[in-house]
Amino acid sequence: MLRARVIPCLLLHKRGLVKTVKFKNPRYIGDPINAVRIFNEKEVDELVVLDIDATTQGREPDYSQIEDIVSEAFMPVCYGGGVSTVSQMRKLFHIGVEKISISSAAVQRPALITEAANIFGRQSIVVTLDIKRTIFKRNYQVVIKNASQKTGLNPLKFAKQVVKLGAGELLINNVDLDGTMRGYDLPLLKNITDSVEIPVIALGGAGSIQDLGLVIQKAGVSAAAAGSLFVYHGKHKAVLINYPTEYELKEILGVSFHE
Repeated sequence: MLRARVIPCLLLHKRGLVKTVKFKNPRYIGDPINAVRIFNEKEVDELVVLDIDATTQGREPDYSQIEDIVSEAFMPVCYGGGVSTVSQMRKLFHIGVEKISISSAAVQRPALITEAANIFGRQSIVVTLDIKRTIFKRNYQVVIKNASQKTGLNPLKFAKQVVKLGAGELLINNVDLDGTMRGYDLPLLKNITDSVEIPVIALGGAGSIQDLGLVIQKAGVSAAAAGSLFVYHGKHKAVLINYPTEYELKEILGVSFHE
């Protein structure tokens, strides 16, 4: 039996690797290729690479940079950012991307999910839900375009909708917890995992490897993704690319491992 995956999430901004807090104030971390090389050495399960500029700038993915990253990576890569057509997806799969994440496009043209799943297989299509609390903190809603645009969509209802449309995996990204390192939103994630029958990746809030274990054990997600946890070290957030050892993963996540 395979253990739950633990996935670094890399953010691209102006071709560099950055980290944000609540989707704002990108801080330059370094060269994405160098980070990938370190993650190779640490035998990372998978990478999520998100271009945070592409959709807001209305441009296509930077295929050249993505190809460089994928060519360097020894692990599967899921890419998101600026993807809104099947032809763009075809280019990305051609250069070696294994999964494609769509977020804004899933809201603006939900039929794209079905179209892509029918052509490439639903296992290759990840729908990312960027989720933020409403102004009075009583409810959640889906936001798009780097959280600059509200949709009014209920995350749970929308999650069920995209699954019916053909999504093979969900990436649930909590904007309010992004970069805070305060822990995942376990109740929200548990509500979603209880309501869908496809794998769910948690993102937003991880501050320790204990958080990874909690979200997998308590919320039932198939994978725990994190950004700050894998690029910072210590209370002063010195930049240090890191990843748990297999022993640490065993201690935190339980006894089921990759064969």
